[in-house]
Amino acid sequence: MVINVRGYAAHSADSPLGLFSFVRRDPRPNDVVMEILYAGVCHSDIHSVRNDWGNAKHPMVPGHEIIGRITAAGADVTRFKVGDHVGVGCMVDSCQHCRACADGLEQYCEEGNTLTYNDFDRHDGMPTYGGYSERIVVSDKFVVKVPDGLDLAGAAPLLCAGITTWSPLRHWKVGPGSKVAVVGLGGLGHMALKLAKALGADVTLFSRSPGKEDDAKRLGADRVVISTDEAQMAAVHGQFDLIIDTVPYVHDVNPYVATLALSGTVVMVGYLGPLEPLLNSGPLVLGRKAVAGSVIGGITETQEMLDFCGQHGITSDVEVIRIQTINEAYERMLKSNVKYRFVIDLESLKEHVTEA
Repeated sequence: MVINVRGYAAHSADSPLGLFSFVRRDPRPNDVVMEILYAGVCHSDIHSVRNDWGNAKHPMVPGHEIIGRITAAGADVTRFKVGDHVGVGCMVDSCQHCRACADGLEQYCEEGNTLTYNDFDRHDGMPTYGGYSERIVVSDKFVVKVPDGLDLAGAAPLLCAGITTWSPLRHWKVGPGSKVAVVGLGGLGHMALKLAKALGADVTLFSRSPGKEDDAKRLGADRVVISTDEAQMAAVHGQFDLIIDTVPYVHDVNPYVATLALSGTVVMVGYLGPLEPLLNSGPLVLGRKAVAGSVIGGITETQEMLDFCGQHGITSDVEVIRIQTINEAYERMLKSNVKYRFVIDLESLKEHVTEA
């Protein structure tokens, strides 16, 4: 069965995204075929398209925050049925036999997980294409169920921004009585506020600029600390059990380490790279503190997060857009001109009725 698909792709690091026709793989017995309804727009989509990380494979169809409806299921699929609303996140496969995979931590697969886009299928070598498209074929092991009643557009960013912040909250056992801080109020930061508050934590937002207090408190923050204000930073010295740092560029982490309580941790979820200025190990040693990292979450953990969001009515704050405006959306994202996540309505692809 040939599955012809249309989507939006970038053909080089400096070209805009435009209409692109391609073929999805023949479904295997453990695959589901999804009609894509919504696709979130992640900042990493821009990094990938523009080859900021040096590993771009063009043509590239981005998108790893995918919400859709199952239209076909293979003979070996038992967890899902046609008509189910489901999601696909940042990965679509892994080795399934290493220690990490056995522990349900496929994101740390020792052989490397297969990314939803900008990668190659580990079985047939075909390129993987993402959610800025009409349909996708995915192994049922990497599909999650969307709880009934959850807004589908608002649920799309949960598959990346949501799980990226949920995983450290769960790993460091955040709950009632925990003191959590979040650095940065963007796509990741606003989800961290919502989830930490719903878990029962006392929540603080660190921000470099005033004027975000009302929005931060609406999202779940109990207070806002301006990180450029020395007096405000001194007032929260030694307070936090966990700090989730969502800032996506190089920045000074040392001031946040000073606000950790004994045995506290700063977990980096937004920036990958060397720290500048260098990290001072003194406060770490003298306070049994840590600076750690975390990336997305495993499939079981992602389902847990979605179920939690369904129980608490949590979705991302989104601006729904037509796919024809994706290049303008990228430019707005680079200017932080979105609250807090763009989501593409893939119904808009049908406007290309005369193009193949």
